[in-house]
Amino acid sequence: MKFLLAHLSDPHVGPLPHPYRRELIGKRATGYLNWTRARSKIHDMAVLDLIVADLQLHRPSHIAVTGDVANIGLPAEFQLARVWLESLDAPENVSFVPGNHDAYVRGSLADLARIFAPWTTGEGSSGGSYPYMRIRGAVALIGLSSGVPTPPFIASGYLGHRQLQAAEALLEEASRLRLNRIVLLHHPPQISVSALGRGLVDAHAFARMIRRVGAELIIHGHNHRLCLNRMETPRGLIPAVGVPSASVFRGMSHQRAGYHLFELTGSGWDCKITARARGLLPGTCVVGDLGRLAL
Repeated sequence: MKFLLAHLSDPHVGPLPHPYRRELIGKRATGYLNWTRARSKIHDMAVLDLIVADLQLHRPSHIAVTGDVANIGLPAEFQLARVWLESLDAPENVSFVPGNHDAYVRGSLADLARIFAPWTTGEGSSGGSYPYMRIRGAVALIGLSSGVPTPPFIASGYLGHRQLQAAEALLEEASRLRLNRIVLLHHPPQISVSALGRGLVDAHAFARMIRRVGAELIIHGHNHRLCLNRMETPRGLIPAVGVPSASVFRGMSHQRAGYHLFELTGSGWDCKITARARGLLPGTCVVGDLGRLAL
């Protein structure tokens, strides 16, 4: 049976609500300046609407959103992002993991867990805890949180030993059930993919875990560009695929707004995956087919 997964990331939902003065302390102050001077000029909500409309025409079986729905982790931003997530589909058909802009400061974490709980509730787990596993047909979606508060000008991610250990157990369980295992996280799982201060700090530990138990597909965001790498598993190499921001309307063709469609057939060891990129066509504000991904 065919399972169609739509993957989008880094929508940076706006406009940014006007923050209270008390909220602009520490990292949020620099983030607010960055938004007003730069980010607000490249993220376009009309473009995001076009991407979502095109995605919904394909009637995916499930939608994965790999973080950075917010900009500086304000509670008011989370409310905007919640409305946007609700517009995609029912929470049981949409899975979310947070990015560094969601977990921007420690004060963001409680609201982040509470507000997005409906999109992170897994099998036998409450929403807001990571990792989670959501079983949909022959597919297990395993969501990890790499978004952690960091100092100003640092955008790195971290999973931690406890989360990696729990994720390994979920991957093993899904393997016993012969499910197609898709791992969701925000940061690219390879050190070499991100610039210094932007990568996954414990990428080597994540890679060791994947080498031990495997997965069928890893998807991520963060770098705002199409990115295709491979990771070693007990049964060979699997794709680790990054998607552009869903709202950026400037830049090179591989950086402009887009999303990916993954088609999975079979199950477990017999899983077959094909993928296509869709997004803004070169030189236009029209969403169309950008070609097949060489998985």
